[in-house]
Amino acid sequence: MSKPRVVITGAAGFIGSHLSETLLDRGFSVIGIDNLLTGAMSNLTHLQNRDFLFIKHDITNYIHVDGPVDFVLHWASPASPIDYLELPIQTLKVGALGTHKALGLAKAKGARFVLASTSEVYGDPLEHPQKETYWGNVNPIGPRGVYDEAKRFAEAMTVAYHRYHGIDAKIVRIFNTYGPRMRVKDGRAVPNFISQALRGEDVTVFGDGRQTRSLCYVTDLVDGIIKLMHSSTNDPVNIGNPHELSIEEIARTILRMIGSSSRLVYRPLPTDDPKVRQPDISKARAILGWEPKVPLESGLEQTIAYFRTKLAAG
Repeated sequence: MSKPRVVITGAAGFIGSHLSETLLDRGFSVIGIDNLLTGAMSNLTHLQNRDFLFIKHDITNYIHVDGPVDFVLHWASPASPIDYLELPIQTLKVGALGTHKALGLAKAKGARFVLASTSEVYGDPLEHPQKETYWGNVNPIGPRGVYDEAKRFAEAMTVAYHRYHGIDAKIVRIFNTYGPRMRVKDGRAVPNFISQALRGEDVTVFGDGRQTRSLCYVTDLVDGIIKLMHSSTNDPVNIGNPHELSIEEIARTILRMIGSSSRLVYRPLPTDDPKVRQPDISKARAILGWEPKVPLESGLEQTIAYFRTKLAAG
């Protein structure tokens, strides 16, 4: 019996590379597609001698893959504020045209489709914690709108393909995730705090530090994604850690774990930055039997060790 084949767009990215590795471990044949705009081949080098094929391609153009495909996992997109502020049009294009092309591949191959959506579809939420039924509070013309609306459009396109073409489609709304293979200059809180603390620099906290995030370790996230991939649901599902922490608590935990004497410095909060972020994961618990297992300090130990190696290598 042949292995199930999965196509992963954005395979050279942080989450895409972990997905590729875990699916290989679980007996899949993996085809990774990435144009390396924000991904890196260094995230995939350890997969070279496995049942893994890499295709360098911009998925806003037609996607061709030889042979059968069982699953299409659409993970391609800039995903940090630094990226989508620098690459606003590319972010919108991969959310719109890239999703259309990835859905087209799934339709042509009769494959199951999984969309990487995001908690950012909820915007700066007026409901707390956020349930999948919440429609969001998004500023479409604010600086973050290029990412938020790209993902909201991607969800609408995915649901349209499910309803009109009968594609078996899944939508995972990913909450803040951290772990090895995040970029040093990613711009998000955890990599910023770790890299600044390891260098002995001031650690930059935006706003008063009381805004909250809920941090999920990448292996927990990937486990949830794969459970959703195999499930029968077609409704969006939040995957994230419901344990809520303030930005300042996260920064102080990292400083303590590193043993850094860096001081916290406060800067103005960026426009439309969410004040709270906490998933309601009742649906993931009920439908998938999933919840996160990795404690924050355990996940941070792995992440800090990775960043030490990266910074030492220059």
